[in-house]
Amino acid sequence: MGPRGRHVETGRSHRVPRSHDAGHPEPSHLHLNGGPMNPEVITLPESVRRILDQAQESIPQGLLPISVFNDPDLHKVEMERIFGHNWVFIGHESEIPHRGDYVLRYIGEDAFIFIRDEKGQIRVMWDSCRHRGSQICRAESGNASHFRCPYHGWTYKNTGELVGMPAYKEAYGGWDRSQIRLHEPAQVDSLYGLVFACLDPLTPPLDEFLGGAKWYMDFYHGLGEMEVVGEPHRWSVDANWKLGCENFAGDEHHTLFLHRSMWEVGAIQVPRDRMSDGYHVQIGNGHTIDMGMGPDPDESGIEYMDYPKEITEKFKTGHLSKDQLALARQSVIHVGIVAPNFAQLHLPLTSDAENIPPIPVKTLRVFQPKGPNEMEVWSWCVVWKGVSEEFKELSHRVLMSTFSPSGIFEQDDVVPWLSITKAAGSGFARLKQPLLNYQMGMEGVGVSKPVPDWAGPGTAYSPRFEEGNQRSFWSKWLRDMLVEPSKVSTP
Repeated sequence: MGPRGRHVETGRSHRVPRSHDAGHPEPSHLHLNGGPMNPEVITLPESVRRILDQAQESIPQGLLPISVFNDPDLHKVEMERIFGHNWVFIGHESEIPHRGDYVLRYIGEDAFIFIRDEKGQIRVMWDSCRHRGSQICRAESGNASHFRCPYHGWTYKNTGELVGMPAYKEAYGGWDRSQIRLHEPAQVDSLYGLVFACLDPLTPPLDEFLGGAKWYMDFYHGLGEMEVVGEPHRWSVDANWKLGCENFAGDEHHTLFLHRSMWEVGAIQVPRDRMSDGYHVQIGNGHTIDMGMGPDPDESGIEYMDYPKEITEKFKTGHLSKDQLALARQSVIHVGIVAPNFAQLHLPLTSDAENIPPIPVKTLRVFQPKGPNEMEVWSWCVVWKGVSEEFKELSHRVLMSTFSPSGIFEQDDVVPWLSITKAAGSGFARLKQPLLNYQMGMEGVGVSKPVPDWAGPGTAYSPRFEEGNQRSFWSKWLRDMLVEPSKVSTP
């Protein structure tokens, strides 16, 4: 370990060479028994087969088996088929600005070292020694030139190469160790400073995986370079990780009742009777966007969620299309998910309506699985580089006092999530296999309709009181659960 090193430019992250199939089609209905799948290679516990069989029948009808929220065997399969195949958010480049800076991050439940190495290159390395598999990084964050295993002392540079072994000549007789290095994900890539990793070399590259989601991410990440304020806030919740994901996919309906206090204390300026205004967009591949829209900015004088002029005048909008720019300017709320478990929330809030005007707050979220009935919520506060220290501090303070475990709103969501997870693991649920209702917005259920001639990728619906975004998330989940990830050996 050593002192923090000299600053290096952030730049684009390292891309691991990858091979992938060109198509990766997403069949709308796969079968566990026959069809396009070979049942002889499927070895699933009976409880998992039962849940997936039921989900195949029910999800197209807008119904979901409650057991998906608390089944130990299902959870194990998710770790392999969801997190072993998809691109997963690791962190932001600004979290590790100097050579040697590192933080621990997770893919599924597996720990990885997210580091800027001695050459300034960003790497993601599995936190496991190549000798016996012991964890080699004993701190959550820091700065290091090397990592040493506490078991037998194998030592690795921060680039991953094995460079030290106690009694090397006496024990190994000069054996060539140069080919031994820490395992790394098959693919690592970065977009707008957001670093993602994927364990499967056959998964399409990040650009293709994100697809149309990039069009919407341009609204804010594309307006200028962003940076993280402070460390990510983390807290444990005794609830299944997918509950956070489906909530952030776009769920205005729950705000009217569960978050009623937002209006009672004046923390949000969007009128309660206008919460349905805007669009839900099912982008594809399980990715969703939920946009609450305000009045015409040319008439109201309010644009980009009412960011201060000293910030908006620095926005780089030349690369945005006319349609992108119009949506970005008029957005009041911007929330969505990149499957499987990365979410974003952007809206103006205040923690003190009498003394502090609403401040636009942007948070990145990860719903980190910690078992079938526990997750760790990770929350980053991000701002554009170059904003005043006063704005950074205020934005961070408002976020912590609203969307955090002790905030005004966050604890509201936790209460039902806890009870849903408990109900999902109950004896009654195992016996009766009840279904949950996700039918709002389907034919004959509600008033939300597809928006004709939508300018962006995906299918948009308005008003926002509909559950198509959740159905999109669950359809992606089911597709992944029915396809075995590629098994690729590593030396």
